[in-house]
Amino acid sequence: MRLTWIQPEDLVGHELRQAEQDGRDVSAIADRWHAAGGHDAPPRAGASPEPAEPDLRALADELLAELDTIPSPLHEPTALPEIIEACPGWPAATPAAVKEDRVYGAWLGRAAGCVLGKPVEKIPREGIREIAEATGNWPIRGWFTAKGLPREIADRWPWNRRSAVNSLAENLDGTPEDDDLNFPMLALALLERHGPHFTTDEVAQAWLDELPAGRVFTAERVAYRNLLLGVEPPRTATYRNPFREWIGAQIRTDVYGWVNPGDPAAAAAMAHRDACLSHTANGVYGAMFAAAMCAAALVADSVDEVLRAGRAVLPEGSRMACAVDEAVASARAEPDLDRLLDGLHERHAGLHWVHSVNNAALVAAALAHGDGDFTRSIAAAVAGGWDTDSDGATVGSIAGALGGAPGLPEAWTSPLRDRMTSSLTGFDGVRISELAERTTALANLGAEAL
Repeated sequence: MRLTWIQPEDLVGHELRQAEQDGRDVSAIADRWHAAGGHDAPPRAGASPEPAEPDLRALADELLAELDTIPSPLHEPTALPEIIEACPGWPAATPAAVKEDRVYGAWLGRAAGCVLGKPVEKIPREGIREIAEATGNWPIRGWFTAKGLPREIADRWPWNRRSAVNSLAENLDGTPEDDDLNFPMLALALLERHGPHFTTDEVAQAWLDELPAGRVFTAERVAYRNLLLGVEPPRTATYRNPFREWIGAQIRTDVYGWVNPGDPAAAAAMAHRDACLSHTANGVYGAMFAAAMCAAALVADSVDEVLRAGRAVLPEGSRMACAVDEAVASARAEPDLDRLLDGLHERHAGLHWVHSVNNAALVAAALAHGDGDFTRSIAAAVAGGWDTDSDGATVGSIAGALGGAPGLPEAWTSPLRDRMTSSLTGFDGVRISELAERTTALANLGAEAL
């Protein structure tokens, strides 16, 4: 059996690439690894060669331990007090009354954006466009379909095999299961069980109680493995975890925004406690960025207000702050989506397709480009061709909250049948409207406690 995202010989290449990105000089270690026949990081996580010989695996263990001792020279803190200190515009607490129709719009929007991106996950940008053009869906304005798709294009760009069966237009009947939807539901259950002052340890226990190990990936799978080895948070995020700045935490935190309408600071603080189980630095910032924008989206009148709220919780000078600033400026200066996406891909060519920095930049650009239009926003996120379901979900969540459930096009909501499929206890078949009611109840409890 071949395990992915866990074997030492697979992690070394990813850790070497992480070191390049955070400014560590690991050239001597890289030379030793390559001289012994060690491979670079695969271009897509999970694409691994055959199992390593025992000597190579032993060397991988040794090198990972050495890499763990080399600090980054960049000032990208992970501790919340240091993050706040690095954010001169850290938002003031301005909680507001919650409107259930906007919470419902956020849940529906997240589901729709996620499902739109599911069948084309792992297909590069040029493939997504070719499929959409061949089926009369470019610019993207509806669900992907296999109907009318020429065989040669289908063979060249195969659908995500786990998703096409339930997320193409002709197969869609209710919201299919996805980790981008399971994690928000798990956050809801966590808040219902432990309240707003939950701890990172309680997040870890919720994972162990509810998430099968095979249903978590990259940084989450490593953190899960670490928990089973007896490693405790926050060390779970750093011990042999080269994926700690990838997108995983960014997909988990929308609910923390929804229960803190108008209070991005509180939302970001909750997101931080969740993210620290598996991520550091920019991986944590992505989670805080998403949560802060979700908190603002429930009360804001414009995308600009939302983007400002998200930007306020990103440390000045961090790679993510710079990427978001560039993305928003580009979207405002360049109305043509193709040219906008060209620029994003050029700037972030060295990052993995599920890294937090490039995907946060795409989320920001899609929101600015869409300017509140739901279809235009989620289409831009998915057309970007990185983590299509995750970015579609985050953008859909925010655009859905801005417009509220009544403002969402029926073409995006009707096929979801107001229900979710999930392997989480108590959530399979749950109505999306019920999720909105439960989320609103938590937000109202928070307001009453003030």
